Amino acid sequence: MLDTVTRLEDLALIERRVWNELDHCVHEPAHGWRRAVLASTGPQGADARTVVLREVDIDARELIVYTDTRSPKVVQLQADPRATLVLWWDRLGWQLRLRGEVEVACDGLQVTSRWAALQHRRSAQDYLSPLAPGSDWPDGGLAAGHPRQHFGVLTFRVRQVDWLELREEGHRRACFDARGARWLVP
Repeated sequence: MLDTVTRLEDLALIERRVWNELDHCVHEPAHGWRRAVLASTGPQGADARTVVLREVDIDARELIVYTDTRSPKVVQLQADPRATLVLWWDRLGWQLRLRGEVEVACDGLQVTSRWAALQHRRSAQDYLSPLAPGSDWPDGGLAAGHPRQHFGVLTFRVRQVDWLELREEGHRRACFDARGARWLVP
């Protein structure tokens, strides 16, 4: 693993490092890119929230996030699948803006298989609440034992990686997309 002193100069190496770190972050809870800000468009305009990256498919250029299917982001992404993920990792001074489209899955094999692997973990409780995200808790409390009906999977298909490195000796920015890799700054 590189430290904060190492500065990569080759665009192909930078892109490979970005994807390797994304793949690594889903297995390391303390990694700077494990949590990302997902921005989409809602009725009031731009909307952003923090999500946890769960899986990465480097070859397909896809990132997987779990969600409560009652959350506003699900309706927003079904109406307009375009989204941006923003990640910051202070250890390297790297920011990523990933642009792409999100596919929402509320049922089917990809949801069922992931739920089977998750259901006995503590984090499964996030999807078992009888209340939708952001709802007020009723005075009398709620009964436990609800099905996984609110567990969903978001598949973020990355179309563009905007990489920014912030350093005292000078900032650098590059873009990786279907047109190839190119420096934007300097």
